[in-house]
Amino acid sequence: QGRSKKKSRKHQRFMERRALLEQKGLLSPRRCLGSQAPVAGPEARSMLTKVGGTTAPRCKKVPKPKQVISQSLSPSASPDSIARHHSVLLSQGNGSSKGVRTCSTLLCPGKYVAIDCEMVGTGPQGRLSELARCSVVNYEGDVIYDKYVQPKLPVVDYRTRWSGITKQHMKSAIPFKAAQAEILKILKDKIVVGHAIHNDFQALKYFHPKDKTRDTSQIPTLKQRAGLPVRASVSLKSLARHLLQKKIQVGCKGHSSVEDAQTAMELYRLVEVQWETELAHSLPPRSPSPITDPTTDNSQYMDDRYWPTDLMASPL
Repeated sequence: QGRSKKKSRKHQRFMERRALLEQKGLLSPRRCLGSQAPVAGPEARSMLTKVGGTTAPRCKKVPKPKQVISQSLSPSASPDSIARHHSVLLSQGNGSSKGVRTCSTLLCPGKYVAIDCEMVGTGPQGRLSELARCSVVNYEGDVIYDKYVQPKLPVVDYRTRWSGITKQHMKSAIPFKAAQAEILKILKDKIVVGHAIHNDFQALKYFHPKDKTRDTSQIPTLKQRAGLPVRASVSLKSLARHLLQKKIQVGCKGHSSVEDAQTAMELYRLVEVQWETELAHSLPPRSPSPITDPTTDNSQYMDDRYWPTDLMASPL
């Protein structure tokens, strides 16, 4: 008992000195370690909270730091860096659609849009397809563009059963050139999602960069998940039924380009991480930009071939 009192007094003096040094800033606050021996006696425990008018820090469990993913991934990141970003997120999640959603949100959801176009028949016997409606939705499926478009040639076949376009819709349609300018402004620098998207680009008379195009009709992962043949041509309606338990393109009133664009985006988000990872390894490496290429030297422009002839003839 005598030894215990001695120990207790010695510990009290130690704590008083420590608190004083901490108060003067000569000693950093003590960090509580799990291996530290417990303080003996109620008096010593009370000294941990208040010693000589100063409060000493109590021992608490220090939570493990959570791994934080950087949200500052550059929008112009290369496919490889995008894939690495996705793979880290995938390793932390369970691969569910919720994890996929978080992944792309961290990446940059504003860079993704989905598009779908409806066409009508013009020209001889209505065999020529021209744009009559275009819908664009964002990553969350919200409509950011949906307008009817007046074809350049007179409409011969409205194809209402499939397009949903009628003569009445053409009264509020805008000219093709105006619609094309508006749509291409939205698609610029975006990753564009669609189903058999080459048909939509053809109707817009436009070619989007391949590395920024995501065609849900060309991804084997979706077909595998749906239990369908990988090499088979699968419709958007079939993929939506098998993977999203969603019925689209039903009835005799034709397709809705808004609904089709939203469905394509939902399918993309379902396999986004795996798709982006596989795509990063399949795309060829980008050639370095002449602006950012460190090997480019401005001294080359001092060569005679870059100077006008009149300056070459001068005594300078």
